[in-house]
Amino acid sequence: MGGAIPESVVDGAALARRQALTGASGPVGLVKNFRVFCIACFACLGGFLYGYNQGVLSGILTMTSFGTHMGSWVIDQTKKGWLTSIFELGAWVGCLYSGFIAETLSRKYAIILNVGIFIVGVIVQSMAVVTGSSCILGGRFVTGLAIGALSVNVPNYNAEVAPPEVRGSLVALQQFAITGGIMVSFWIDYGTNNIGGTGSTQSDAAWLVPICLQLVPGLCLGVGMLFMPFSPRWLIHHGREAEARKVLSSLRGLSQDDELIELEFLEIKAQSIFEKRSTAEKWPHLVELTAWNTFKLQFVAIGSLFKTKAMFRRVIVATVTMFFQQFTGINAVLYYAPSIFEALGTSSNTTSLLATGVVGIAMFIATIPAVLYIDKLGRKPVLLAGATGMVFCHMIIAVIFAKNQTQWATHKAAGWAAVAFVWLFVVNFGYSWGPCAWVIISEVWPLSNRAYGIALGASANWMSNFIVGQITPDMLESLKYGTFIFFGLMTFGGAIFIWSYVPETKRLTLEEMDTLFGSVGVAEAEATRMKAIQDEIGLADAIDRIGRDDSSDDENVTVEKSEVKT
Repeated sequence: MGGAIPESVVDGAALARRQALTGASGPVGLVKNFRVFCIACFACLGGFLYGYNQGVLSGILTMTSFGTHMGSWVIDQTKKGWLTSIFELGAWVGCLYSGFIAETLSRKYAIILNVGIFIVGVIVQSMAVVTGSSCILGGRFVTGLAIGALSVNVPNYNAEVAPPEVRGSLVALQQFAITGGIMVSFWIDYGTNNIGGTGSTQSDAAWLVPICLQLVPGLCLGVGMLFMPFSPRWLIHHGREAEARKVLSSLRGLSQDDELIELEFLEIKAQSIFEKRSTAEKWPHLVELTAWNTFKLQFVAIGSLFKTKAMFRRVIVATVTMFFQQFTGINAVLYYAPSIFEALGTSSNTTSLLATGVVGIAMFIATIPAVLYIDKLGRKPVLLAGATGMVFCHMIIAVIFAKNQTQWATHKAAGWAAVAFVWLFVVNFGYSWGPCAWVIISEVWPLSNRAYGIALGASANWMSNFIVGQITPDMLESLKYGTFIFFGLMTFGGAIFIWSYVPETKRLTLEEMDTLFGSVGVAEAEATRMKAIQDEIGLADAIDRIGRDDSSDDENVTVEKSEVKT
């Protein structure tokens, strides 16, 4: 349009220049930048807490001593659903307020605040040994608030402190932290189940220890974040540019006048100005960065996604993909795995917890192929392959369950065959819908709507998560093997949706994404605006200048080599 250079050209030149200066990208580049790697690993304690809370209650629900204190809340299946799913309800609320807190207080202080909320929630849960179910319900809702917010704030913080060329690797790091938390929670449940015995003599420590152990990584994250830097992007967006340069210099281990620091600083500044001008164009009354304007902007911006047909199609892709991710039944397994394994004929609660521990290991390992191959294979093929595998597993489990539900004692091999297919189901989810659904919802949005679109998708994820947690106990009691048929059919529906409605987003530019969704011109207009901003602040000139300096250095080296030869 009018000969303007697309934003992707300038960004590509900047990325190529950074890679020439640093020498590595992806996982290798992340490890090479050891300071950022350590900060990211530390911040991913938030992901670990997320995963730990996803899995810890599943084993506790089957413990005798816990049942003694909870009474009807572990017997009545509807109440049992609330005991589990109230955490997801809190997380949904936390997800909604996360953006406001992070933008108003900073990413750093938002994480610290939510860790404080999390600690309060854990302490309240530990009081259930005296007060009973009310403290578990209230405490899990409060911890849900914190985890829902941290599930957004921590990846955001990691992405903003890391160099652009290694941000993709941080997604993998966060996913490993979540699945690692799930795995650890399952095995802690298995270990503590034997404190005081597994029957009427079981100690309250059997379930209090798994709950209270969360305080250790929580406290480490909260205290440690006090010593972590602010996000450079947040500093620039709030006019603290000198401080942002200093933080970037510290993070990269370079002087403040280094060309790499200048390049990254200008890129961040361009993005910040772009966001402010996009807001000024659409909602001029919300331009000023006050707390109240920031609060209103979250909802006004999300509401705008529903106003055009092309944008609404993106909303459908993001929210329905997240709906089907949860209705594969993955969290039915994570929340109620011991109960499911008991229903499949495992001989004791200890054996059920052992089988649940294997679920954690399988899911952790299954994320590795996704990290390595998702960009090579594409999103749709991986999602369809995973859905096919999960449907197959659900149906096989349903058949085994239906044929043997009254004779598990004499058909133990059938029970273990069903357990093995539960493990295989988790593997199929781990390499496909687990990471790929999040990739899809982050790629389909125009630049100016991306943050709000991802927030909408995350909100849909937590609400669907809440529904699954609520309905699964009643389904297992009333439908029995029909539960697996239900989730199998829902997964099949998800596969049809992906195949027929969701475009392949691998390696597509924003302009090509516009063509797919029928909003041609949006990305081009945004690219024109970004190009003008980059010219205004001197980013394109900086890239050209650095390139010329580099060429001069190469010519000097060539001349020197020639002189040596002669």
